[in-house]
Amino acid sequence: MTLKEAIIRFLEYCELDKNLSQTTIRMYSYYLNFFATWAGNSATEAAEDILKLNDEHVRKFRLFLAQQYVNPHKGALKRQSQNYFLIALRSLLRYLVREGVEVLSPDKIMLGKTRDREIRYLSPEDLQKLFAIISGTSLVVLRDRAMFEVLFSTGLRVAELSRLNRDRINTENGEFSVIGKGGHIRVVFLSKRAIEYLTKYMATRKDTYPAVFISYRGKKNANGERRLSPRQIERLIEGYRIKAGITAHVTP
Repeated sequence: MTLKEAIIRFLEYCELDKNLSQTTIRMYSYYLNFFATWAGNSATEAAEDILKLNDEHVRKFRLFLAQQYVNPHKGALKRQSQNYFLIALRSLLRYLVREGVEVLSPDKIMLGKTRDREIRYLSPEDLQKLFAIISGTSLVVLRDRAMFEVLFSTGLRVAELSRLNRDRINTENGEFSVIGKGGHIRVVFLSKRAIEYLTKYMATRKDTYPAVFISYRGKKNANGERRLSPRQIERLIEGYRIKAGITAHVTP
């Protein structure tokens, strides 16, 4: 099996069996076909036969990303961006292993270490206080609980949360893709509790608005929707922080 053939089978699996969004599939396609192009020029034996892919090929590919490749629009790749290519390759290998193909172990695809961001976490006590006051069965409460669960389980930015559409989220597999700063696409994962509350909230929706989180007050926005804006979400977060008596600043 050639590398290109393996990629095609993997992408079909992502669409038919995993039911991933088209955005996520395009992301996998971009990263994997980029690797296939590199392999065609620098590791022809692996390109022609996926079984011949080895850790030395992966090491050379990592060096290429780190030292030689320059994005024509964004310049040299940051370490996190380099890791996206490796994550896609690891996913491809995991799929092939499940299919019984004796390829390089995906566990041998090591990600480059990135600088830790300085993140301030709420204490378990503060989180307990926060979730304790978001209880009830009204549409607004169900929306807000689902919103907080998604925020804290995925680490989405407020703007990313605001842009979420219903057709992008599949609660069965618990993962979806988002387009973040700089147009970077990444996959995020929902916790079991986030899936539970998101499913409850979606079951109450009788409207056809595409946004996941909508406003139940006021007028529609300029696009004829009720999508919660980033500023509205920030106000909700701040309001619950004050009600819960949390002194720390809550920044998703």
